[in-house]
Amino acid sequence: MSTGRVSALILGISIFLGLSCLGYLLANAAIEYKQYERSVTVKGLSERECQADVVIWPIQFSAADNDLKSLYGTIENNTNRIRAFLERSGIAADEISLMSPDITDKSANQYGSSSRPEFRYTALQTITIYSNNIEAVRSVMERLSDLGREGIVFTGGNYGSQPEYLFTRLNDVKPEMIEEATRKAREVAEKFASDSQSELGKIKRASQGQFSISNRDRNNPHIKKVRVVATIEYYLSD
Repeated sequence: MSTGRVSALILGISIFLGLSCLGYLLANAAIEYKQYERSVTVKGLSERECQADVVIWPIQFSAADNDLKSLYGTIENNTNRIRAFLERSGIAADEISLMSPDITDKSANQYGSSSRPEFRYTALQTITIYSNNIEAVRSVMERLSDLGREGIVFTGGNYGSQPEYLFTRLNDVKPEMIEEATRKAREVAEKFASDSQSELGKIKRASQGQFSISNRDRNNPHIKKVRVVATIEYYLSD
């Protein structure tokens, strides 16, 4: 056999072996890559109850009179009595604010009606409490009827007079809740991996849901339910 043919044969065998090895390596790499891409997505919930730390309470009362000057006198007198009652009950003076009274002249709003109202003028006055002292404010709410027995007409049935409770310390509980949600998500993922005879790998991607704050129930709006859900995708391997 000539030298040229031997060289060509050796070259052909080398190319064949090289392509075979390359094909084997590529096949293994594809299998490993496919296995590496196996994943599971799980959710972890963290939820806890927290006491509100701010209360906003609009106290509204009404008055009526046929004399505007006398009506303003009644509003001022009732406002001073309510202020004094609040401060005696532990509400600080700087936690109490006033709005201008809302005065209605009924004679200007009759629109042709022949009937004459008993009182020409009516007034609605709002005194707002903004306080961190939740217990003191709630105690006052229970005893406000004492002033009602003395002739002050409170309007407690409308939306504008409902107290609002806020939870402003979310940053204080965020780190622990995120950690708890992440830990619970991993526990679920580990259980799934165990049941499927797989090994749990690293995190592929993760997203933290928004924190939500709601009343625990309708009768206890000062107790808040704080919750967050973490969604995490883990790699799986055999």
